[in-house]
Amino acid sequence: MSVVTLSQLQFAATGMFHWIFVPLTLGLSIMTAWMETKYVTTGDETWLRMTKFWGKLFLINFALGVVTGITMEFQFGMNWSEYSRYVGDIFGAPLAIEATLAFFLESVFIGVWIFGWNKISKKTHLVSIWLASGATNVSALIILLANAWMQKPVGYVIRNGRAEMNDFMAVLTNDYGWIKFVHTLLSGYALAAFLIMGVSAWHLLRKNENDFFVRSFRMAAVWAFVASIGVGITGDMHAVEIARVQPTKFAAMESQWETKRGVGMNLLLFPNVSRECNSIEEICVPNALSLLAFHDPNAEIKGLKSFPPELRPPVLPVYLSFRSMAGLGTLMILLSLAGIILSRRQRFIEYRTFLTLMVCAIPAPYLAEQLGWLVAELGRQPWIVYGVLKTSDAVSKSITSTQVILSLIGFTVLYGMLGAIDIFLLVKYAKKGPDTDVSSIINVQGRG
Repeated sequence: MSVVTLSQLQFAATGMFHWIFVPLTLGLSIMTAWMETKYVTTGDETWLRMTKFWGKLFLINFALGVVTGITMEFQFGMNWSEYSRYVGDIFGAPLAIEATLAFFLESVFIGVWIFGWNKISKKTHLVSIWLASGATNVSALIILLANAWMQKPVGYVIRNGRAEMNDFMAVLTNDYGWIKFVHTLLSGYALAAFLIMGVSAWHLLRKNENDFFVRSFRMAAVWAFVASIGVGITGDMHAVEIARVQPTKFAAMESQWETKRGVGMNLLLFPNVSRECNSIEEICVPNALSLLAFHDPNAEIKGLKSFPPELRPPVLPVYLSFRSMAGLGTLMILLSLAGIILSRRQRFIEYRTFLTLMVCAIPAPYLAEQLGWLVAELGRQPWIVYGVLKTSDAVSKSITSTQVILSLIGFTVLYGMLGAIDIFLLVKYAKKGPDTDVSSIINVQGRG
């Protein structure tokens, strides 16, 4: 393999592994803060126990996420030095802000939250988790705005053979990034909610702490349903933006080869990817693709044949990833809606088939998240900065294939160990269940 391909594989491996932890951190941080808010406002001990239990899983996940994220930034210097040289004036600014502002605040207030039990008042302790979760979400926003610049570059000029920023506010207000941020944030909430529902279902199948886990399940089901609907809505908004600014990616997502108006949408997962939607040969909804892309049933969709072959992304993996992601999103909406309805019934813990299904559904949002990033990054190819810099021109000139292979093996082994540790700890403490005695916290914080 070439250095370019190996470097892409390495960054994909580290990036996708890191993203296992990010959405759960985004979701559980907010949900843990919500649980503690319910405890502080109601004085209900169960909400405190929920805060402690789900907060412990959040902290385990957060610690692993920090470790795996650091190595990604080193790769910009090691594998992608030409990219860093060409766009470092722009891309480096958001990364610096994220590290010095958002991550700093996040780490400080998580530390206060961890070590503040029994030491500060419950209201002050509550403020610390809200500030930590807010910083976590701001951190995600900054990183996604940086990625959005690669997808839709704005606020720059080409000067002296490199891209230089001339409008920071344009980068900060890039609509591509803000849509992507809300979409990502909601998907993180949905993922965290599905984890809570799955773990709760596992305990309910064993009749452990029924009241605790029924309440956890009910709360998470509402979060999951609202967030999943929101993911669908923002996903549609994002697709509209992609059709406008990244027509090659959009054409690959739908396997649209010919440029035409009033394009229908194929509902099959495995059509002939070299043939456009046809109402006779395929299961097709007439004009649906034009309507979804531009909210106009007669809008023109640019097909892949309108672009040179060397500027087309890999169609099949992008197409299948997009369809699979959308299918999993639909499944999540249906399962969370069923969870809302069934968890309100008196005989909820007797629905063993449904509870088993919810345990098995824990990986669904994880898989949907990974597929979404495959669409975003594979669909942008062959550009690393869309329309500005090709991936083949961004790789470091001084590295060899052997060096990348060795580092890829090293990252794989290291991340495999970290992944095993994370799964072990999450499973261990999820199966252990909540603490039964929180009276010491109540007694101390009650005086604050």
